[in-house]
Amino acid sequence: MANTFKNYAADDVGTSPSTILTATTATTLIGVTVANIILTTITVDVYLTIGGTDYYIVKGAVVPVGGALVPVGGDQKVVLETGDALKVVSSDATSADVIASVLEIT
Repeated sequence: MANTFKNYAADDVGTSPSTILTATTATTLIGVTVANIILTTITVDVYLTIGGTDYYIVKGAVVPVGGALVPVGGDQKVVLETGDALKVVSSDATSADVIASVLEIT
């Protein structure tokens, strides 16, 4: 088995859900950061879609001006199976940048 560290990123995430990544192999989320890139406070939802059902990591989390939210990282890891998707949506248009760091096992 090969282990590969990767980053997935999305800029200008807004009011429509953005798929940050869809797992094509066993994948472990080792970090997710959502940065507020506008001049007002935003709220964000970060969730997984598994088999057509949404499971929230955070819902309505506040990200202040100039700030960032780290819903996955440190001691917390999240495992994705093939077909699972990480998604983010914000309360404002083009208001957040997202970076997901993962370990893919092939």
